[in-house]
This record gives sequence, C-alpha cells and structure tokens, in this order.
Amino acid sequence: MTLNLKRPLVIFDLETTGISISTDRIVEMATIKISVDGTEEIRTQRFNPTISIPAEVSAIHGIFDEDVKDMPTFAENAKEYAEYFKGCDFGGFNSNKFDFPMLVEEMLRAEVDFETEGRKFVDVQRIFHQMEQRTLSAAFKFYCDKNLENAHSAEADTIATLEVLKAQIVKYEGLGNDMESLHKASGQANLVDLAGRMIYDDNGNEIFNFGKHKGKMVSFVFKNEPGYYQWMMNNDFSLDTKRKLTKIKMQGFGSK
Repeated sequence: MTLNLKRPLVIFDLETTGISISTDRIVEMATIKISVDGTEEIRTQRFNPTISIPAEVSAIHGIFDEDVKDMPTFAENAKEYAEYFKGCDFGGFNSNKFDFPMLVEEMLRAEVDFETEGRKFVDVQRIFHQMEQRTLSAAFKFYCDKNLENAHSAEADTIATLEVLKAQIVKYEGLGNDMESLHKASGQANLVDLAGRMIYDDNGNEIFNFGKHKGKMVSFVFKNEPGYYQWMMNNDFSLDTKRKLTKIKMQGFGSK
C-alpha cells in the first residue's frame, strides 16, 4: 500500500545546536518531498547557526563549528524553503514536538511568513510509540528489518523515517494511508500552537494546556487577568506561541 496523497508531503529531519526551540538553531536539514504522483526529491543542506555548537551536541550528530562556518545561514535560505514547502503537509520522527516547531521558529526569526494552518502533520514516532514503544533505530529494525546506519545523520534519519512510515501503513490496516488519518494518529489535530501550550477543547475553544490556568479558556484568562498575556510575551515561549496568543487577544478586541 502506498501513501494516498492529495498534495505533496515533506518528510524531514533537523540537526540543531540543542533542544531549545527558542534559543537553539538549525545546523542541518534533510527533506524528502513526495509528490502526489509518488515521485521523491531529496534535499540536504547545512547552515551556519551563527552560534557555537556545544561539544556534547556535536558528539551526537557529528557536525562541528568548523564544518558549517562557511555555510549560509538559515535566514538566507528561508524564503526559498518557504516557497518550496508551499502547499505541503509534513512528516517526521518526533517532528510534532520538536522538528516542525523549530522549523517554524527559524522561519519567524527570519521574518518569513510561514503559515501552519491547514497543513497536516504526521509524526512517525507518535504512531510507532502508540503501537510498539521504541526508538527510530528500533522502529527501522522492527518495521523494515534493517539496521540504521549513520543514526543522527539528518539524511539517514529522514530516509529511514519515510521507510518506516510506508511500512506502518502496510502493517496497520486501520491506520489509513491518507494525510487526514495519519494527522489524527500523530496527535496534532487539537493543538492551537505547535508547542502545545494551548489546545482546542471539544467545543473548539482555545484553552491553556499548562500552568496555573490549565484547562481554562485563553480568552477568559485574558479578560480576567490581563497581565498574563504580557507575562507570556515577556518570557521564554516560542515565537509561534506568542503569535497565536496575540491572534487570540486581537480577536477579543474585535468582539467588544
């Protein structure tokens, strides 16, 4: 069974300077763009992150400051990638929690308007963990009966992720092979912001998903505790979260 696509799907993986979406940067990105007709295009690009890569991180992915000092910055390529990703859905391994939020954050830092609304997100790790509770290397062995060589290389991980996804839709008959089914299985459908600080409740209302106001409607909190909005804007939340917060706040002004 092949993927049932209504628009292009981008499977991708990032190597970064660390795991903080708000302060770390992308050093390598590999993508496989699958067209509706099934053709695939692989791109791999390294970037100068403009900050030093910690030694312990370089020890994991094998990319050092010297390797990327002459590479372009992500910001220099952001508009080109935004155009390349136009009209695409996305997939990856742990991509809903890290890779896609990091990609969007880098786009926003580059002042490129990269919309996430209307896209589908497939997280192969989430599907895998629901079914088997394993790592990418184990998933590759389990689903594809292969050993993952060069793990933590963005291109190797990206190729393995696509193979695992294809194997998953064959193995799990009820999973489906269309983006709507895979999107739902990846647990992204109820998120307001990519970091999951806000989610939609059963009635479609935006509610906080963390902290002292967890479970409360965002608009209700802003009305009764106006300073909470400014507190979030002044603290270490992602630019995407702050953008969605501002959008909700502005909607509140419009309803008065």
